[in-house]
Amino acid sequence: MSKGHFTRLLRGLWVLWLWQADLVSSSKLWEVPIALFGSFSNHTTSLEWEPQCQYPHLQDGIRITADIPPRLEGSWVSTRCEVRPGPEFLTRSYTFYPSHLFKALQHYYTDSGCEEPAYSLVVRGKLRLRQASWITRGATKTEHHLHKVGIVIHSPGAMHQLAARLPSVCVGLTLGGMVPGRLYELYNARAGRDCLGASGYSMMELGLVRVETQHQPHGGLVQELFLGDVHTDWTQRTYYRPMGYQQPLQNAMHHIHPCPACALLFRASEQRPPVLPHIPAATPLSLDGRWVSQRCEARPAVLFLTRDFTFRPDEHSWEGLYRHYSEPTCSQPTFTLRASGHYAQGGPSAKVAGGTEFVFKVTRARVTVLEGATARVLNETRRGSCGKAGGWEVGVEQDVTPTDGCTVLGIKLPHKEYELFKTELDHRRRTLLFIGERPTDGSSPDRPQKRPTSYQAALVHCCEEDTPTSQRHTNQLKLAASGTNNLPRLPFFVLVLVSLLWGWYCVF
Repeated sequence: MSKGHFTRLLRGLWVLWLWQADLVSSSKLWEVPIALFGSFSNHTTSLEWEPQCQYPHLQDGIRITADIPPRLEGSWVSTRCEVRPGPEFLTRSYTFYPSHLFKALQHYYTDSGCEEPAYSLVVRGKLRLRQASWITRGATKTEHHLHKVGIVIHSPGAMHQLAARLPSVCVGLTLGGMVPGRLYELYNARAGRDCLGASGYSMMELGLVRVETQHQPHGGLVQELFLGDVHTDWTQRTYYRPMGYQQPLQNAMHHIHPCPACALLFRASEQRPPVLPHIPAATPLSLDGRWVSQRCEARPAVLFLTRDFTFRPDEHSWEGLYRHYSEPTCSQPTFTLRASGHYAQGGPSAKVAGGTEFVFKVTRARVTVLEGATARVLNETRRGSCGKAGGWEVGVEQDVTPTDGCTVLGIKLPHKEYELFKTELDHRRRTLLFIGERPTDGSSPDRPQKRPTSYQAALVHCCEEDTPTSQRHTNQLKLAASGTNNLPRLPFFVLVLVSLLWGWYCVF
């Protein structure tokens, strides 16, 4: 059996095991088998996020709570123009009712600023919470059923584009003689009409939910709804079960201020799509300085991390510090990776307006183990595959460059990636850096054809002169309640298997 076939077999067995575990029925809705994970003694986690760098615009001591099960009732809206793989540009406005019914509005646009509406989808259905996810810790699995899906076209170009994607029977029933501004039915469960599959549309994002509440120092609240991630491969979207998150929606009553998009989306309808105000790009694009995560980030397949980058344009060099954790509050560190190399800036993206193409090369990597279980696993690797054999100690950094990376952690050196970057200003005039979204299947964008067409969570810029040297590589999360300490620690062997089967390190 070839190595490729063997790897795919292992991946399939691992996925099968996870799904089997995830679908086990239990007598209690939130029951988690204690034989594997322990038990949840407190379903409300609370933490304080201390900014990674002392930048004047960052707020200190924001306490974040997450309730399991989450409370979804209310209206939730996008805070900016969102970019999905493809690319697709859209805004979302979802309303959940106490009766478990929901209404979702998705507005699609022809431009990356969401200023030129193309069409809107209105989705109605029912959603029920099921159980805490075994795969994505801190998330809740749901079961949803679509009742009706309608579409309103806003431009002739969008009508022809949709007609080309839908089968003739759907075109004849719903697009023939279509009038802009009128609602047409694409899906009706009771009538047996279904034109969604052919269009590649799905609401699988509703399969995974998490709600976080930020308690601001001045007493205000910001509530965020995290829904499941959308597969980067269009052909997989209707089948993919989310294991990560999209950019969060915010509660229409408890959102950031100012938020021009929030009010526009709350008042919008399928006939009157919101036209977002123009957001100037932080031009010219400059990577100079340090950029850090604004939150604990989640990636598919139980990965939680924060990112910390430093770019030196005069040398065309970069360094990235990736701090990995075993749970969604980023309070239980497992190890850190410090990678570095060089980069070359290309021209504007032909696919994603506002984006700039880059090519990055990773030439050096160093790993610091932060827990005993991780050290033991790395010490048992074969000689020459991951740093100095038998030399791993907790808290001691080791260079894995001489061994061309670390096989057990999926680090391969040297390594090249084709990237997509953009910068823009947020509601507080801070400069944000968006880096291309990682492929859902864990592969690397190591060819121009695999360059991303969407973005990860934004990084915020920090001024080096405002960052004390002793804090330049510090990212602290202080627990504000004991609930987080009671979360079960995921066995490290599970993380190691995931790293091998999904490919832990696509650089960014």
